[in-house]
Formats: sequence, structure tokens, C-alpha cells
Amino acid sequence: MNRNLAKKLIIAALILLLVLLFRLLGLDRYLSLAFIRQQQQLLAGLYAARPVAVIGAYMLVYIVVTALSLPGAAVMTLAGGAIFGLVTGTIVVSFASSIGATLACAAARYLLRDWVQKRFGDRLARINRGMREEGGFYLFSLRLVPVFPFFVINLAMGLTPIRLRTYYWVSQLGMLPATVVYVNAGRELARVDSLAGILSPSLLLAFALLGLLPLVTKKLLNLFRRRRATRTS
Repeated sequence: MNRNLAKKLIIAALILLLVLLFRLLGLDRYLSLAFIRQQQQLLAGLYAARPVAVIGAYMLVYIVVTALSLPGAAVMTLAGGAIFGLVTGTIVVSFASSIGATLACAAARYLLRDWVQKRFGDRLARINRGMREEGGFYLFSLRLVPVFPFFVINLAMGLTPIRLRTYYWVSQLGMLPATVVYVNAGRELARVDSLAGILSPSLLLAFALLGLLPLVTKKLLNLFRRRRATRTS
């Protein structure tokens, strides 16, 4: 067994162990709407007393949850609004979610990309070419439409050649509208009955149209350039 493979196995085993501990210890109960509602006053008091420590601890938990693709990111976002308010909550959640997403993407790339590319390289050639050309625009569209699961995008994009730096800033920009919606909903946490009720169909449609705008604009610009080149030749 070569050293690189051994490292991958160790990292994969560590991730699996953390996920199993999360399940076995029942830590998911701390990432529920009911728990956040019960502890809202306590958490708000801690934040008022030690804001830097609470923000740091919150971001650490959020990053770990998203990096390990554990359920609870949406509830964590609502908690951010309930504890920190709209402006601070949006800033904190935006950075924590983007960092966690990038770590998840990097882990998927390190552990799985070589194997996937070797096994399905021929089938993925066109996808890889498209991601090199339009990866940022495509990712932006996916991030703007909250219909697609957060963790699925992280893992799937890890198998593509998109640069992690690009992945980070596009994710942060693309997730910002939904982040604002969820953080704002967190300010009225007592009225939130379920996560499904936060995003209305009209709001999802607006996000979808906004996400398609960059891709459509780029296609139209490319078409215009080709026609202009044809006329001048």
C-alpha cells in the first residue's frame, strides 16, 4: 500500500468515525428547531456576555457540520439569526457555510476524484471541459437555487476540476440570498414551524431565474462574438 492511499484511508476512517459518533451519541438533537427554541434565551445571554467566544464557537460547530456533510446546516442558520440578528448573523453564517462547503469539496476531491476520473474518465471528459469553461457560472446557478441539497453540491463539485478558490467565493456569493432569508427567518424563530415553510415557491422561482441569468448572459455574449467574427471575416 502506497503512502498516498494510506493517508486517504486514514482520513476516510476519521470522517466515518466522526459521523458515527455524531449518530451514536445523539448529537443531532442539538441541531433541531425544538432545541434551539428552548435554548434561545440562554444562547442570547451568552452572546451578550461573550460575543467573540460565542461567534467563534458557533462558526467552529457550523464549519464541522458542513464539512462532514452532517444534517443541521439549515437549523444552524436559523440559530444564527436568532442569536446574532440579521447583519451579524448573515456575515457569520456566510463565512462559516462557505468555509465548511469548501472543506467538504476538498475532502471529496482528495478522497474520490482520482478513482472516479480513472473509472469514468471518458464519460466525464465533456463535463470536465464544461466545468473548466463555465464552472463558476454553473456553480453560481446551483447555489442560488436552494432546491439542490447543500452537501450534494459540495461532494459533486469535488469531483470536477473547479478551483477551490473559485469554489469558495462563488459559493459565498451564490448562497448569500438564501442565507439572508434563513437568517431573517431565525429572528422570528418562534413562528417557524418547519424548514420547508421558509422558502415559498415564488421565492424559489426567483432564485432559479436569478441563477440562470449569468449562464444565459454568457451564452448570448458568446453568440454575439461568433456572429461578429463571422461578419468581419
